[in-house]
Amino acid sequence: MRVLWNPKYYAQWQGVLRPWTWGWLYWTALVSVALNVFWVVFSIVKRPQPTVFDRYTKIHNLPLVDEHALSDPHPIDGHGNVIATSFFTDEFATAIAALGHSLNRVNTTARRLALYIPEQVSPRGLCIAGASGFTPYAVERISPPDNGAGIFPHFVDQFTKLRIWELGEAGARGVVYLDADTLAVRNFDELFALPFGVAAAPDVYTNKAWGVSVNAGVLFLRPSAATFRALRAAVDTAPYWRHEAEQALLNAFFAGELVKLPYAYNANLAIKAYSRRVWEGIKREIRVIHYTMVKPFTRDNKNYAWVPMEELEANARRRSAEEGGIFVEEMEYWAQTWRETYALYGERLRYCMTLSNKPGQEGN
Repeated sequence: MRVLWNPKYYAQWQGVLRPWTWGWLYWTALVSVALNVFWVVFSIVKRPQPTVFDRYTKIHNLPLVDEHALSDPHPIDGHGNVIATSFFTDEFATAIAALGHSLNRVNTTARRLALYIPEQVSPRGLCIAGASGFTPYAVERISPPDNGAGIFPHFVDQFTKLRIWELGEAGARGVVYLDADTLAVRNFDELFALPFGVAAAPDVYTNKAWGVSVNAGVLFLRPSAATFRALRAAVDTAPYWRHEAEQALLNAFFAGELVKLPYAYNANLAIKAYSRRVWEGIKREIRVIHYTMVKPFTRDNKNYAWVPMEELEANARRRSAEEGGIFVEEMEYWAQTWRETYALYGERLRYCMTLSNKPGQEGN
């Protein structure tokens, strides 16, 4: 059947159909764009993150268990037990003084060594770091791969931390390594009874669920020249995410051998940020608290400039307001620890301030 076109009918309906039609198309397009944007964001945030298992490569053939450790009749009280830390600029010296005092409070029996790079730390920094029990231990810097390309600026010296595997030269048979931004809360000497080559607690991020990688801020390890040589060679050749420096390397290198410690041995502040329930669940067993997200001894997370010792207590309380104030209790714990440190070792610390602050000089 043929339909005759009448312009009169078009004129009658033009005012009704056009706004409705264009309005429908507009909202359809808007909803479509919004859904696509949501899907892209959701995919980026929620998709499974690559893990060390996804790029796993067998890098070494080192033994899983240390045979000498199995034959030690007194592993916890042995003279070969060492607690090590590291600092590569003066700005972390006061943190090590506070860490040393916290170790005194928990009555650890282990010796203490603070690894440092002589060309980058001053006599003043060495004196402060050693005020509460750590013995400074000079090591040669390990340069980052590719001249540090792709590595976060604060991490460019962190490959030097691998030298803790050389501490057998200092008589160490078992080492608990603690980053300078940690405090001991309870005694953890039981770790020295572990017969394994390396152990660490799983890492935690605030924007994703728990993963398979570990955080290298707290480590237990058995020093080994063979392990160090293999690690040193892997710095330039192993497949790992360069941004996180030595932590990423250790996760790749020990992907199949790492013994996982409970979170209580490395109570990373990110745990509390991610799950208050988990934090409360481990709180009574925490051995070491790790100030990852907010550092009480720095001005902010970008500026690691020196904070005068007289201002550290107030600085920690000031920074407790960050991250929505969820770390008030933990920052107060550091503030009180520093207050005790300064009260007990103040005379030594004030003497340290009379020494040169120029890196690379001898004497303390």
